Amino acid sequence: MAQAHGENLKQAMDTLRNHKLRSALTVFGVVLGVSVIMLVAALITGFDVKVQEMVNQFGANTAFVSKWDQGRHGDAPLEERQRKPLTLEDGKALKDLCPAVKNVTAFLQTDWRQTHTVRTKAGEVTAIDFRGVQPNFGQVYANAATVEGRFLADGDDQHKEKVVMLGENVAPVLFPEGHPIGKDVFIDGSAFTVVGVVEKPKGGFGSGDEDRRVLIPYNTFKKIYTAADEVNMRFEAYPGMLDQSVDQATEVLRRRRNVAQGAKDNFSIRTAAQEVAEFHDIMAMVYTATIALSATGLLIGGVGVMNIMLVSVTERTREIGIRKAIGARSADIVWQFLLEAMTLTGAGGVLALIMVFGLVLLIRVTLGWAGIVPVWAAATGIVVSVSIGLIFGVWPAVKASKLDPVEALRYE
Repeated sequence: MAQAHGENLKQAMDTLRNHKLRSALTVFGVVLGVSVIMLVAALITGFDVKVQEMVNQFGANTAFVSKWDQGRHGDAPLEERQRKPLTLEDGKALKDLCPAVKNVTAFLQTDWRQTHTVRTKAGEVTAIDFRGVQPNFGQVYANAATVEGRFLADGDDQHKEKVVMLGENVAPVLFPEGHPIGKDVFIDGSAFTVVGVVEKPKGGFGSGDEDRRVLIPYNTFKKIYTAADEVNMRFEAYPGMLDQSVDQATEVLRRRRNVAQGAKDNFSIRTAAQEVAEFHDIMAMVYTATIALSATGLLIGGVGVMNIMLVSVTERTREIGIRKAIGARSADIVWQFLLEAMTLTGAGGVLALIMVFGLVLLIRVTLGWAGIVPVWAAATGIVVSVSIGLIFGVWPAVKASKLDPVEALRYE
């Protein structure tokens, strides 16, 4: 039996070689459907790595507190826009009244529609991520390590000093020659002295792979931008106590912000785990849409395979008659054509895998992407492509097996 299948497989490969164009056109739908599945799986894998890196850069054991449900945005519901801002006193209360909370830092920003510019004689950076931060910002945020100089100190904040820390991508633009520490920059026209450079967060990609942060002391920011009241906070929990810290912080803030029992919170607390879970929910919807799109391509490919196999049966009617006349069973004929159909679609799956691997490699090299075709996606692609040949090759194979050998031998 194995020898017979081996002969059928060899015959199927000969058919592919003899009808290259016809075979390529036949499996186009299979290649398309399988390629989409594998490519989307590779891209989502890369996204997942990047998202988890970025989220963990904030601190896996931390939570972000804001008056907005989904962060600062422009099209918030009226109820969110009417909420009172968070305050420094709220942050102090979290630190004092939540046993699971290890540290709390607050930062100020202006309205999201207001843009800021930092410049020197050598260069200028617009649309900066401009914040007034407390001295413990670098302790709570895992992505605020100092690579040059020092971080903002308590004295800077208390005395409202005009000092600044530059993001790792901002400093080279303003100081191409390097060594920015101790030199002046102008932020919205005000002079500040550079005291440090903050490390670029890992996990960025594309146009977002830039660190445009410009950090000044919290009280300095408040003094210059008197209308700024967008206070946001991030707190760090003791190891293994993040869930407890969120529960405790929620209770404290509900009391401080006079939220009635049973009413909706007028603030939000979001953890890194929640961000990753939301991303996975979105990706699940993308997978569903991808499967629907791929199914269309696979259906088209399957119909094409069935049609070409029916043509093949007609073309090889006399050959089938000869095989039956010398003792071939109906099962042998069925397997001959099924193997040919599965070889045809399987070759399409292999071609799709090679194409996707090449495309993903190109993306990795050019964009620094972390994506790779998962083993399960590659295996699924090959299995699905072979299955398409098996499913849509059944009718032509059965039709061939039922041919009368006498009539088949007379066929011209």
